[in-house]
Amino acid sequence: QVQFVESGGGLVQPEGSLSLSCTASGRILSNYMIGWYRQAPGKQRDRVAYIRRDGFTYYADSVRGRFTISRDSAKNTVYLQMNILKPEDTAVYYCNVVPPENRSWGQGTQVTVSS
Repeated sequence: QVQFVESGGGLVQPEGSLSLSCTASGRILSNYMIGWYRQAPGKQRDRVAYIRRDGFTYYADSVRGRFTISRDSAKNTVYLQMNILKPEDTAVYYCNVVPPENRSWGQGTQVTVSS
């Protein structure tokens, strides 16, 4: 069973930035389309960005222009650079394969945007 590990969250003021990291066992991050997802309290988990094996990236409308997803295969890590953060970005952020199907989820990393 692949284990995803997310890190880099924290408390940040509006307009601030954070960089999240995702690691996983094996080579799944290099061999599959990988997405960042988020879940705010009382809401469903939504995908905010993904990166294909060929490097193509996609962003949800709510984060396009502010977030950047990237992959470093040598480090077996997928990143999410988040800029110009807004209070509505507050959520637990997860990474997983796209689509996740029946794969397990990591613990996620909490991002809180507040003054």
